[in-house]
Amino acid sequence: MTSTSSPPAEMTVLSPHDGTPVGTLPCAGEEEVRGAIATARAAAPDWARTSPEERGRLVRAAADALAQHAEEVAALNTRETGKLAHEALGGVLAGVGTLHQYAELGPVHRGHALRGGALASDYTVAEPRGVVAAITPWNDPVAVAAGLLGAALVTGNTVVHKPSERCPHTGARLGEILAAALPDGVLVTVTGGPETGRLLTDQADLDVLAHVGSTETGRAIARAALDTGAHVIRENGGNDPLVVDDDVDPAWAAEQAAIGAFTNAGQICTSVERIYVHRAVAEPFLHALAAEARQRNREAALAPLVDRRMRDAVHGHVRAALQDGATALEGGEVPEGAGSFYPATVLRDCTDAMQVMTEETFGPVAPVRVVDSFAEGLHLASRDRYGLAATVLTGRIAHAQRAIAELPAGTVKVNNVFGGAPGGAAQPRRDSGAGFGYGPELLDEMTQVKVVHVEMPSSR
Repeated sequence: MTSTSSPPAEMTVLSPHDGTPVGTLPCAGEEEVRGAIATARAAAPDWARTSPEERGRLVRAAADALAQHAEEVAALNTRETGKLAHEALGGVLAGVGTLHQYAELGPVHRGHALRGGALASDYTVAEPRGVVAAITPWNDPVAVAAGLLGAALVTGNTVVHKPSERCPHTGARLGEILAAALPDGVLVTVTGGPETGRLLTDQADLDVLAHVGSTETGRAIARAALDTGAHVIRENGGNDPLVVDDDVDPAWAAEQAAIGAFTNAGQICTSVERIYVHRAVAEPFLHALAAEARQRNREAALAPLVDRRMRDAVHGHVRAALQDGATALEGGEVPEGAGSFYPATVLRDCTDAMQVMTEETFGPVAPVRVVDSFAEGLHLASRDRYGLAATVLTGRIAHAQRAIAELPAGTVKVNNVFGGAPGGAAQPRRDSGAGFGYGPELLDEMTQVKVVHVEMPSSR
C-alpha cells in the first residue's frame, strides 16, 4: 500500500455534545513515524531479554498507574467521543483489568514439550516477534488498546501505538501514563489521522500490524503486510444478527434487543445490527422494542454519536430503508440542536436488500425482519459477508445447538446479547478480520515459535 498524501500538521477534535473544540494535537509525518519505529526497534533487544516475570511486574505497574488516573482518562474519553461518563470510566477500568490479566498470563506463557528420542530433548520456545504497530479504535479506546498493548508487551515486543484520530487526546494520555512505568522506547505513541496510519503500516521495519477498526482499513492493512511481511491481527466490522425464536417472552427478547442495539449508542463492534423475529411473537416484540427505544429517547439516556460524519452515515442507512418501505416505530429523524445526537430507532418491515440490514450501521438502530420459522431466521442470519458475533434467543436446546453449529461467526451467544466469560477469545470470520484479538490466545499471536532439538554428541 502506498501513501497518497502527507498528513496535515495538526488535527482538532470537536465535542460531539455541542461541537465546541476539545483540543488540537500534531499529526505525525513520515519523519516522526520512522523515528517512533526506530526508537521501538532500538529498545526491542533489551526488552526481549528482560525476564518474563520482570516484564509482568512492569506491565502491572503500568496498569496501577492507569488506575490512579482512571477518572482523568475517562473524562477525556467522554469529551472526545461523547461516551457516557460511567461507561467511559468502566472502559478505563476494564483496560486496567486487562493489563493486570496479561501481566499474570505473560510469565506463564510457555512452549510445549515434544515427544522425541529417549536421549534427546525436543520442545518449542515462544519468542517475541519484535516491533508491533497497534492501531486502535475510538469506540472503547482504553479497553481495546489495553488488550493489544498488554499482550504485546508481556511477550517481549515493543510497541508503536496509533490511537484513533477521533480520540487522540485519550490515546496520547494513555500512552504517557503507561510509558512512564516502562523502560524508554518500549511503548511509543504517535497521533494523527488516516495519513499517519498509512505511513505507519507502510513501513517495512515492523513485525506485527495489530488493528481493531473498520473493515476497509483492515483490508488496507492486510494489503500492506503482503509487501512488508508483517504478521497481521485484525478485528474489523460486524453486522451481528439477533434471531428471536417463537417460545421466548417477547418483552424479555425486546429488552435484550435494545441492550444489544442501543448500548453506547450502537457504537460497539458486537452491537446487534439486524434482527430476525419469529412471526408468532413479532407484534408484541415490536411493541416492546419500540417502548424500550422511546424510553431511552425520552430520558435522554443515549450518548451522542462520535461526530456528525458518523451521524450522517447512520441516518443515510435509515433514510434509505424508509424510502424502500421500512416503517419507523420510534426515532428515525435527526434532532435539532448542537452536537451529533441520534435517537434510538426501531424499523419494521425491513428486507435484506436494505443497506441497514446488509452493512454495519454503527448507530442506535434496530432494523427488524419478521420470519416464518427459526430455520428461516437462522438461514438469513448466516447469509452475510461479516462474521464477528451472533445471538439467538430460544428456549429449545435443539435450536441453540443448531445455531452454534451453523452460524458462521467467531462468537455465538445464546440468550444473552453481551454474555461471555473473562478471557474469552474468538477468531473473526470473513470480512470481520482474522486472528485472535483477545484472551490468552493473543499471546500466541504476538509470538513466533522456535522448535528446538537437543542430543548428546557422538562418542565415536
